[in-house]
Amino acid sequence: MRSPKLVLAVLSTAAFALSLSACAPGAANPGSTSVIAPVTESANDLQGATVELVVGQVLDIDTGDLAIDSYEGEVADPAVAEFVQGRDDGSATFNPGVRALAEGTTTVTMTNQDGGIQPLEFTVEVSAG
Repeated sequence: MRSPKLVLAVLSTAAFALSLSACAPGAANPGSTSVIAPVTESANDLQGATVELVVGQVLDIDTGDLAIDSYEGEVADPAVAEFVQGRDDGSATFNPGVRALAEGTTTVTMTNQDGGIQPLEFTVEVSAG
């Protein structure tokens, strides 16, 4: 005869494992979405660099001492990525960045309205993930 404590322990373990799988994205939860962590780079380190992103991922650009809204950006292939302007909405501050839209490679050029700063040019390579 099985011990009631052993049966209870097995049932408890199975229930716990089932509850964890209910939270996980993937086949068990086809409607769930996963969050892709952003890649953060300093504007000072981007000149001539290549940044690898996956579709849906964002490059968060730390502008250092320069105002977050002082940069404007142009993406050579807007089907691959888009520039996101830095802003302060009063409750939060958002760095400028680049959002990966589709697989491919594109060049990004950022300029700063503060005089004397050369254009910042770098490459973004986007993969499916």
